[in-house]
Amino acid sequence: MPIYEYRCQGCGHELEALQKMSDAPLVDCPECQQSELIKKISAAGFRLKGGGWYETDFKSGKKKNLVGDAAKGGDSKVASTSAPATPAS
Repeated sequence: MPIYEYRCQGCGHELEALQKMSDAPLVDCPECQQSELIKKISAAGFRLKGGGWYETDFKSGKKKNLVGDAAKGGDSKVASTSAPATPAS
């Protein structure tokens, strides 16, 4: 479950709430009891770093896309799936 941040527009109180994504946003401030809470936009509390299934699994051969491969002389070819644009006549 994600952690959401809220701020009361009335008293300025800030809080975090562990809620399901389907839960309704909180509106009542626990500090001043007014219906002034707004949900803040904040960054995620984790970072995907290092090797993992999203980079290395399900790929074979030299198709690893790891950071630094291009600098080490890895395969830097980029496959194109679309045809080049041609002017309309």
